[in-house]
Amino acid sequence: MLYLSLCFVIMVDMQIEWFKSDIVPLRQTLFRTALKWLQNEKDAEDAVQETLLRLWNVRNQLEAVSNRGAFAMQITKNICIDRLRTAKEHTEVTDIYIGANNETPYLKVEREDTVVVVKEIVKQLPKLQRIIIQMRDIEDYELQEIAEITGTQVSAVAVNLSRARKTVREQLIKVMNYEFKK
Repeated sequence: MLYLSLCFVIMVDMQIEWFKSDIVPLRQTLFRTALKWLQNEKDAEDAVQETLLRLWNVRNQLEAVSNRGAFAMQITKNICIDRLRTAKEHTEVTDIYIGANNETPYLKVEREDTVVVVKEIVKQLPKLQRIIIQMRDIEDYELQEIAEITGTQVSAVAVNLSRARKTVREQLIKVMNYEFKK
């Protein structure tokens, strides 16, 4: 019985050391990502703590994960999205500043229509280009971070981002020219 207890203690110590060497160094990258999403250092730190806790709770299954950094990043992103949704659900009408800009109803509808068209164009992109343009232009990830998450080279990320932007630009021009000719 003492032997089993000693083996268990050694195994837990090994897991702690492995966690410290493989997972904890990701903390700063996870923090930067959470900060981009949440725009608040305290909330970002809380999100990272929650990510590390979740990773610790599934530490036995992490051996099967090939890219632990990307896995941790996805958990962080999901936690941030959940927090933003929760915050959005609790926004009261008095918290909304009505008439924050001087946009006319015509310009507002035009902008909203353009956003819908761009989203549809992005949906038609190849999967990798769609992921990269989303992460870079909407989520504001750095090229290096995108490369780590997608498992590609930084140069490949840059090329795919350029191609995606070019396609979106060309398709948007076609759609807009068509609408103007009506």
